[in-house]
Order: sequence, then C-alpha cells, then structure tokens
Amino acid sequence: MSYPTGRPATWFVTGASRGFGLELVAQLLERGDNVAATTRSAQRLTDALRARSADTGRLLVLEVDLRDPSAVDTAVARTTERFSSLDVVVNNAGYGYLAAVEETSAEAVRDMLDVQVVGVWNVLRSTLPTLRAQGGGHIVNVSSVLGLVSVPGWALYCAGKYALEGLSESLAAEVADHGITVTIVEPGYFRTDFLSTDSLVLPAETTDAYPAIRDMVATHLRMPGSQPGDPVKGAEQMIANVVAGGTELRQVLGSDSHAYATAKVNALSATLDASKDRAPLTDFAQA
Repeated sequence: MSYPTGRPATWFVTGASRGFGLELVAQLLERGDNVAATTRSAQRLTDALRARSADTGRLLVLEVDLRDPSAVDTAVARTTERFSSLDVVVNNAGYGYLAAVEETSAEAVRDMLDVQVVGVWNVLRSTLPTLRAQGGGHIVNVSSVLGLVSVPGWALYCAGKYALEGLSESLAAEVADHGITVTIVEPGYFRTDFLSTDSLVLPAETTDAYPAIRDMVATHLRMPGSQPGDPVKGAEQMIANVVAGGTELRQVLGSDSHAYATAKVNALSATLDASKDRAPLTDFAQA
C-alpha cells in the first residue's frame, strides 16, 4: 500500500513531546494529517504545540508507558477508533545516557533497553496486525548514527540502538511481502534538547578511572546550540521519505552522521579484506 491519497494519512508517533517527535507532530498537523502522539506528559506536548500555534484538531494525545503492552494496545485501539485508519508508525521515544560501562548500573541498563527495545517491540506487536490486514503501511524506527558506530561513554545508548537496528533489519524482511516498508532513521547531532538534562541521564556515581569520559560528558553538556543538524529540516526529510514511498532501509540524516557511518564501513571493509584468507581456515575440509 502506497502513501494514501484523497484522505489524510494517520501517523502514530511515540516520544512526541520534544525533539524530533515534537517537530514531526507539528509538521504533520500543518500538512493536515491525523496524528496520534504518545508522550509521558500530555500537558508538555499540548503546551509546546500551543506555543507554535499548531492546529490540534487532528491530534490525539496519548499518555502511554510504552513498556506496558496493554497500555500500548489501548493507545493503538484509540487511534484506529478515532481516525479509522493507521498508515505510518514512528518509533521515536528515547533518551541519552553517558557513562563508562563500569559505571552503568543494572537498573540503568534495564531502563534503557525497556524504552529503546521493549517499548518498540510492544508498539510493533500492537500495530502490525492492522498494517497487515490493510495490505501495507510504513514503519519508521528512529535510531542514531550510534546504532552503527560506537564511541566511549555511549555504550548503553549504543547497545539500545544497535538492538533497534538488528530488530529493524529482520522486521523489514519479514513484512515486505505484506506491503509494509521499514525505514531506519540515523541522525547525527541535531539542535534539539537531546543533550539537555531533560533527555540525558548521567550515572549516580562515577569513578576517577575514566577522565576522558568525564571530559566528553562536559563537552556534550556544553554542546546544545552548536549541533550541525537542523531538526526542522530533519523532520521534513523524514516525512518526505515516507510520502514519496521511500524503500531504502536506512535514512542517514546529517553530514556528521554520513561521515561517521562511512568511516565505520571503510574500517569494516578493511577488516574483511584482511581476514578473507584466514576466515575459511575454520571450515570443514571439502570432500
């Protein structure tokens, strides 16, 4: 099923009250589309949209704990009841975490993976039956260039995004025969509040063993306002790709993201080239 014409499309967007999620919701409402927006704070979302003079007539605000499958099921049911359709699912909810692996608590690991992986899985399980029944739709999973490239101090965030990348690749192959498209979005640094204390978690305790990570954290806390990516343009490109029926598995956003990803691909290619003669040494001998 291609992007609908002749009627407003219905989008289900998670993590909608700030950053990319908020920008997506605002632009989609301006287009005249229907938007079901999940958030942990309905007030924060409505206040933010009011400040932008957004027309919220086609908006359904849903306070949802994405970790709760029944809550997600209820939100999806309310969406289809309100709009009688579901065309695009955007898994955008997430947050940052900066710490060395040694400093990362068991609770922090569970919390991150619950949002970045379990929450996405809950949304997918709940929305896929509808998309399959109607013969198509588009799923957009917002990852990060740190789903492809790992850097010190971002291990937990990278772990969640790497998992999302693997989930999304498998999903894309599974649902292709049902007319469902999957896009993994990989932004670099964008000028949102992602690096603010509202969206960034730091460990309760640190050690003095990782001074480079402490310097990195301090640098990132000073970064807001200087990131190269424009979130308005980023949201525009995400929407444009869906509307055009874009079928590329990955959508890289930002010159920095492209540079980091290219460097990773080149490094991996060099490793494969160097190991091409050694890799077969573990195979059984050919009869």
